[in-house]
Amino acid sequence: MLNQRRLIPSTSMLMAFEAAARNGSFTGAAQELNLTQGAISRQVSALEVQLDVILFQRVRKSIQLTEIGKVYAQEVGTALLAIRNASLKAMSDPQCGILNFAILPTFGMRWLMPRFPDFLRRNPQITVNFSSKLSPFDFQNENIHAAIHYGSPDWPATESTFLLKEEAIPVAAPSLLSVSTPAEAKDLAFLPLLHLETRPHAWDNWFAQNGHAAPVSKGMVFEQFALVTQAAVAGLGAALLPRILIQTELDRGELLVLMDIPLKSSGGYYLVTPTDRSTYAPTIALQKWLLEQSKKEIG
Repeated sequence: MLNQRRLIPSTSMLMAFEAAARNGSFTGAAQELNLTQGAISRQVSALEVQLDVILFQRVRKSIQLTEIGKVYAQEVGTALLAIRNASLKAMSDPQCGILNFAILPTFGMRWLMPRFPDFLRRNPQITVNFSSKLSPFDFQNENIHAAIHYGSPDWPATESTFLLKEEAIPVAAPSLLSVSTPAEAKDLAFLPLLHLETRPHAWDNWFAQNGHAAPVSKGMVFEQFALVTQAAVAGLGAALLPRILIQTELDRGELLVLMDIPLKSSGGYYLVTPTDRSTYAPTIALQKWLLEQSKKEIG
């Protein structure tokens, strides 16, 4: 009969193996875990001896997971994440704790941050750590309790809470319209158009929605909404921007609505939480508060 202790390798072995598998190298794992490359190599070798299997093929100075290694890495990664989550819950009071919250940069800056003092006032026991990026959030490998996502609620092993629809409208600075103001949708094709990298077909869809072909020549492309907004304010072109993210510029007259015809979109803003963290008290408090704020926006 197998020794039960043999089936439960040490945490240091498993962490070294999982980090090496994810980084594709002992060097990357060593940097991540603040150990030497030799220490990672010894931990992985000890794990292979204990399990009596080969997890990596060593080819000169590179490593490659074997087939059993690939399966084991996936399962070990899941197990380590569960342990980290359990440890976090044990270290935190059930009614308070830390909330690691990932947000989209412009949505966070323009819509969320002006409202967030209210959340902190109502939940002083919760410490919130923010991270922002445009790339997809990796719940499996990052310690994130919740994230704001734009698009469809289609992430596996997560729960999505709908918050807001996006209503993108064509806008431009008064200086761009000093010569002439578009009277019909087709007239916008004669203006320089500004594009967002993550929504490359927005203008094409808007013109098609209004029964016109988009201009053949493309305008400038920007990575973030904030950059497109500033370019539009500077008079560099017309932009399709979500109303909720440019209300300040509209109120100050820095941007004007060219036509109150929003781009029809099936996407929306969602609060996304990993299924295994959906019952975490700070996450529940955030979800409740965001739903209140989104209802105020719609109302």
